[in-house]
Amino acid sequence: MSYNNTAIQYSRTKGIALVLTGAILWGVSGTVAQYLFQKQGFNVEWLTVVRLLLSGMLLLGFAYSKEKQRIWQIWKSKREALSLVLFSLFGMLGVQYTYFAAIKHGNAATATVLQYVGPALITCYLALRSKRLPTIKEGVAVVLSIFGTFFLVTHGSIHSLSISGWAVFWGISSAFALAFYTLQPHTLLAKWGSTIVVGWGMLIGGVGLSFIHPPWAFEGHWSLSAYLAVVFIIIFGTVIAFYCYLESLRYLSASETSLLACVEPLSAAFLSVIWLHVTFGFAEWLGTLFIISTVVILSIKKKATS
Repeated sequence: MSYNNTAIQYSRTKGIALVLTGAILWGVSGTVAQYLFQKQGFNVEWLTVVRLLLSGMLLLGFAYSKEKQRIWQIWKSKREALSLVLFSLFGMLGVQYTYFAAIKHGNAATATVLQYVGPALITCYLALRSKRLPTIKEGVAVVLSIFGTFFLVTHGSIHSLSISGWAVFWGISSAFALAFYTLQPHTLLAKWGSTIVVGWGMLIGGVGLSFIHPPWAFEGHWSLSAYLAVVFIIIFGTVIAFYCYLESLRYLSASETSLLACVEPLSAAFLSVIWLHVTFGFAEWLGTLFIISTVVILSIKKKATS
């Protein structure tokens, strides 16, 4: 009995460490991207297309080493192939591009927090689709996300924005893209697994963007720190972060991982303030708290009904 309890506790500790690692790496990679955009002159399109192409190839290579046949079988069904292409172009590419654009026009802290409005949008969509009113908890979460967004983008004043209009536009667009990214591939993920679906999603999204902005059309200034930043975003901020998050689901419930993943916007905010000297006052922290609270509320609700 004691051995079983120890094993369970070890598994939970391992799961917590994995999800925290993945979420922190995601948050840090956003701040590293801000450094590339604002200090090294990189453009959003180039970093997005390179991140998608290389990360997609790495993930599919990992999937190929474990499931050689399955990575091709997903294309045999026309319906699944179409669903995968839609996910790739509007989900994967959409969420990656809008997130980076929000960072470019604002900062990583604000962009990451605004993306976390996504769960509230998902809640509203599911309620509409089910032709029902949101529950009290869902309603509270949506209201908190609205107030959080207000404080985050206005500094608490109705007369002006604390960030540019484009930063607000791309940040909210990122939340909508995240909602689509989360909801649309549900059937594909259940059948084929996250590594194959996300690997193809990244690769196809990267190929699609290449027709608009090819990976050799580079703008910016290369330096040792810039090279290291690009490698960090692709390897640590995408592939390793993705692997850690998925691996954590083996040891924790989905609601627990959602709660723990809230360290992502916090890590992005702290690093932006400390490293890039982004101004983040009381109103911004209050807005961040409100938006993260929506994820906490919705995750607790899912846990209670599971």
